[in-house]
Amino acid sequence: MAENVYDAIVVGSGISGGWAAKELTEKGLKTLMLERGRNIEHVKDYVNATKAPWEFEHRGGRTQEMIENYPVLKRDYVLNERNLDYWVNEKESPYVEVKRFDWYRGYHVGGRSLTWGRQSYRLSDLDFEANAKDGIAVDWPIRYADLAPWYSHAERFAGISGSKENIPHLPDGEFLPPMDMNCVEKDVAARIKAHYNNNRHMIIGRVANLTQAHSNRTNCQYRNHCWLGCPFGAYFSTQSATLPAAMATGNLTLRPFSIVTRVLYDKDTKKARGVEVLDAETNQTYEYLAKVVFLNASALNSTWVLMNSATDVWPEGLGSSSGELGHNLMDHHFRTGANGTVEGYEDKYYYGRRPNGIYIPRYRNIGDDKRDYIRGFGYQGSAGREGWSREIAEMNVGGEFKDALTEPGQWTMGINGFGETLPYHENKISLDQNVKDKWGLPVLAIDAEIKENERKMRKDMSADAAEMLEMAGIKNVQTYDAGYGLGQGIHEMGTARMGRDPKTSVLNGNNQVWDALNVYVTDGACMTSAGNQNPSLTYMALTARAVDHAVNELKRQNI
Repeated sequence: MAENVYDAIVVGSGISGGWAAKELTEKGLKTLMLERGRNIEHVKDYVNATKAPWEFEHRGGRTQEMIENYPVLKRDYVLNERNLDYWVNEKESPYVEVKRFDWYRGYHVGGRSLTWGRQSYRLSDLDFEANAKDGIAVDWPIRYADLAPWYSHAERFAGISGSKENIPHLPDGEFLPPMDMNCVEKDVAARIKAHYNNNRHMIIGRVANLTQAHSNRTNCQYRNHCWLGCPFGAYFSTQSATLPAAMATGNLTLRPFSIVTRVLYDKDTKKARGVEVLDAETNQTYEYLAKVVFLNASALNSTWVLMNSATDVWPEGLGSSSGELGHNLMDHHFRTGANGTVEGYEDKYYYGRRPNGIYIPRYRNIGDDKRDYIRGFGYQGSAGREGWSREIAEMNVGGEFKDALTEPGQWTMGINGFGETLPYHENKISLDQNVKDKWGLPVLAIDAEIKENERKMRKDMSADAAEMLEMAGIKNVQTYDAGYGLGQGIHEMGTARMGRDPKTSVLNGNNQVWDALNVYVTDGACMTSAGNQNPSLTYMALTARAVDHAVNELKRQNI
């Protein structure tokens, strides 16, 4: 085999890229995984994972210099000194905001698999059938039955802890034992179930943290430092799970600092023959060839690669024949809900720092419930006791103040809604040839926003939260809407959607680019609608399914 020729190329090393590499190599394909950023080695490079707060120069906070250098990251909690290296250098890799869009990126081996929230939920036919029923965008080309075995495949390997609940629109999975709700959460859950006649549920989150040793990985230590990298391998990431599996086959070559600039398209065979790579350190250009290419660079970057792969055949980019490439950008809108204080549990506490919370699955626009908007939302949240950093009224100095801080404070509980954003055609990305990044490449211009459907939904997200908490006995309940900018959910989806018709979609039902069937896109770009559940588990399942299809098609010599 020539030095630059492989059976398969995977672009990107995050959640879906790691899965593509694992599945391809385990099926015997010599695979090259290309990552545009640096390598982060498991355990060795988690340099802050075991540090105490006082070991950080600024106690883990942010500095004025950081605020100046990271104008996008500073908009939310993600900007801090503890894992600053896990986020993109915004001056080197800018983008254009036609409308505000908070794009929080991680350019390194593992991508955002090192920093994701790990909440792992299946979509159901409520989601896969929604576009067709509502007359929105296009129909998904698959249904739950097509993906169910692949959800199971992904869950068994990744290690998802959770409880079986028999909720039709939130399918149960292959779970490790669930984490425990604390005493307040258990009581609130029971009251919600009883009051709403089992039509609303509060369950423990389904999370990619191990509750028991699994696949040579250690169980969770309840440190809740997940986003610093886990030395125990207790949460699912490329580094802890898929990369070791792929490396163990002897079939994987990993090349960091490799910016894929375009897919090389052969108009005679109507297939891709490989990719062009710009070395991020030397600025040298290389070509790597393969029989099949998987784009897993994250939703917006995979579409950037397709757009930048323009030829005289496809002047707007590979996959642009339908006119949908770059359109239908989605996220999950959140940052609205309610919280309050809890009385009567002063003699109760809990153990550890659980890296998980509760989940309230969607209940709006299901069955006979009809609102003045379509789709719905779920909630995430938790109950807990205030700690030493709380404020104590009329006491902020002296011995009594110090003594008071040695005891836990009052119980509080809050829930935060996560709502579905519709796939609007006008929410789009495009290449801006006038603005270039550090390497002279055109950047993305992002023109997208939430609309009236989401704004109506947000009113219910806060009002319903208050209603449920008050019904469950929570005191001093207050609603909030902290404001939301598209992208803040860090769940970018769409821009290269799946569909049934090459005239209205970029990908077919097997995640193949209609215009080049040996190119697969299985990250968030492929999503036809968003659901309201966290999407990463769906990316894992879609990727494993697409690799299985690709390998079978290669054997049949169809691609």
